[in-house]
Amino acid sequence: MAIGVPESEVFAAADAVLARGERPTVERVRLEMGRGSPARVGQLLELWWERLAQRLKGQVLLPDLPGETAQAFAEVWRLAVMQADATAREALTDEQNALFAAQTSLTQERKLWELALAEAQAQVAESATKLAQAELQFNERQTLIVQLTTQVADLRQESDRQQVQLEQQRADMDALKSEREAAQAHIRAVENRGHQQIDQARQENKVLQQRLEWEHREYAKQIAEFTAQRDALQAAVRTAEQAAAHRAGQVAALEATVNQWRSTHATRPKRAPGKTSAVPTAKPRTQRKKVGP
Repeated sequence: MAIGVPESEVFAAADAVLARGERPTVERVRLEMGRGSPARVGQLLELWWERLAQRLKGQVLLPDLPGETAQAFAEVWRLAVMQADATAREALTDEQNALFAAQTSLTQERKLWELALAEAQAQVAESATKLAQAELQFNERQTLIVQLTTQVADLRQESDRQQVQLEQQRADMDALKSEREAAQAHIRAVENRGHQQIDQARQENKVLQQRLEWEHREYAKQIAEFTAQRDALQAAVRTAEQAAAHRAGQVAALEATVNQWRSTHATRPKRAPGKTSAVPTAKPRTQRKKVGP
């Protein structure tokens, strides 16, 4: 509402309207001035009517008229003042109703904006939660990759250790073969000593042969066991490497998804109030595959 329209300006405008032979009203006075709020002009116009009635009653403007004529003019102006007062009050009521309607509309609009802001904040919080979950899954998969890499390294060390043991067993077998060859040579030398020692030599040779055969079977069995263990360790190493490659692919795919979501969220235009935007969903956590020897 405009404030500060001078009283003298309103009075002068009302006098100008009256001088043209028109009844001064709020709208006519405002049109005459070119400014002023209806409430302010109506209040000052009411005061102008009161002073005009006093001026007419005192016969200031019409000193040459008879008293009864001046009194009649005063009564006419009093009725005009009452009508102007009613008109001003009606205009003030209309303006108050318009202001109340505008205030109600602004209040409703503010509530709508508050709801939209709360919804946007909730969506931002939800997006932040999903991003934190995606980063947590990424960290878990990074940890799993480190664990798998450690397991692969341990399996390789174990395979190397088994390989060393297998080489040692082969060396022991070669030594036993050399011993058996030496024993056979010794048996042949004993046979050349004489027929009196043939039976004893044959018996010792038989016992030694059985021992060598038993040891040969035992070492062959150990070699077969170590060979099977080595094959199993090699298969476990291959499985662990495949699992690590698979996990690395999953992590790369998850990183690509997170980067794509961040890029989409960073470049997405502002959403209109009341509308919800689609939020990319994080991939479900895949079940960890146990890898071990």
